[in-house]
Amino acid sequence: MRSWCRNIFTVVVTLASAVWVTLRIWIQTYGARRKTFTEHYEYPELPLVVAPRYRGFHRYDVTSCIACGACARDCPVDCIYIERERADGRKGFLATGFTIDFTKCLFCGLCVEACPTHCLLMGSSHDLSCYSRDGCIVDFCRLPLEIAWGQATLTPLAVAQSKALAKPVFTGVRSS
Repeated sequence: MRSWCRNIFTVVVTLASAVWVTLRIWIQTYGARRKTFTEHYEYPELPLVVAPRYRGFHRYDVTSCIACGACARDCPVDCIYIERERADGRKGFLATGFTIDFTKCLFCGLCVEACPTHCLLMGSSHDLSCYSRDGCIVDFCRLPLEIAWGQATLTPLAVAQSKALAKPVFTGVRSS
């Protein structure tokens, strides 16, 4: 009987402490000093400051890519798809499609380390919000060059506009 009373007392004390923690956090949530996320950071107007070593969405230089496929081979989740064709009048290949499926990507950076020409880099952009998974599949060969190189921000609008293009943006000769 004594152990049964002790167990009941332990249950009541544990439940009361859990309820107290919940009530305390609930009261702090509605406190006057607490601000919303947008009051702290002003997110849409001012971008968030990211660390220098932040691994965001990729940047890709289509002009220096040799379409070797090392990045696709080293990707642990197979989220990189490369379409290539033989370059006319010279050795090597030309990338006609370089697609990354960001719904699968781990942002581990192994593809960046494997690239022999350093045409694939980790960028600092972190927001590619969209309403469907199709918006997270980015073909860098169909993006405008300044967005693919990281000089402009990768936005869902740019990704949607790139899906309407039938041919790659860059089809010229690479600069050596």
